[in-house]
Amino acid sequence: MVVGNTVDTTSMVLTEAERRLRSLSPERLRVANDFLAYLQDREENQATAELLSIPGFEMAFQRAVEQVDAGDTVRFEDIRRNV
Repeated sequence: MVVGNTVDTTSMVLTEAERRLRSLSPERLRVANDFLAYLQDREENQATAELLSIPGFEMAFQRAVEQVDAGDTVRFEDIRRNV
């Protein structure tokens, strides 16, 4: 079934996944949970790898951390313009 709204699709998938998880034995539920943790870890690692592949990202991020640590920041509300 094709649904135009991603939120609706996500909600439907979550509902179906929950229904399936509730029907599993405790042992199979642990296996499913381990697999979900594996998928989550892979997704997080992929996102990290994508960021690290951006030229200069690591150095810019380190510089930003140092600025925050030194208190060299400006509140967004202080610089935001009404656009």
